[in-house]
Amino acid sequence: MRRRHLGDEAATQALGGAIAAVWTRPLAGVIWLQGDLGAGKSTLARAFLRALCVTGAVRSPTYTLVEPYRTDAGAVLHMDCYRLGGPDELAMLGLRDTPPSDALWLVEWPERAAEALPPADLVVALGTSGSGREAALRAPENGLLDAILNSMPE
Repeated sequence: MRRRHLGDEAATQALGGAIAAVWTRPLAGVIWLQGDLGAGKSTLARAFLRALCVTGAVRSPTYTLVEPYRTDAGAVLHMDCYRLGGPDELAMLGLRDTPPSDALWLVEWPERAAEALPPADLVVALGTSGSGREAALRAPENGLLDAILNSMPE
């Protein structure tokens, strides 16, 4: 696990951009975004998508539960599991049509459906820290964490 202090919203956006910059193409896998309300999950997700050249509205999937995006690097499914009643409701979202081997799943509130989700290739846990935020990053591959953190501005 690696930690990084994020002093402001721009630092959270820089983390999202750094993750997008080093993620393997074509896009595939699962990223879990954890943290309380207001911790910066949607800010990071928006920055990640913008770094992949998504233009136009980047909607929060709070009510739709899944927002799909097409990028030159591949498909991204931005999900919000906060409103799910349980892991079994994840199956109703039609995710079988776009498995994480064919698209990147960017999942907010994964703990609401953890038993039904594939394991994460990257977990980003965000929390408040003074006037900023603290990011704790975990991945099975430490090289990924090094690449992400090394590509961020100090």
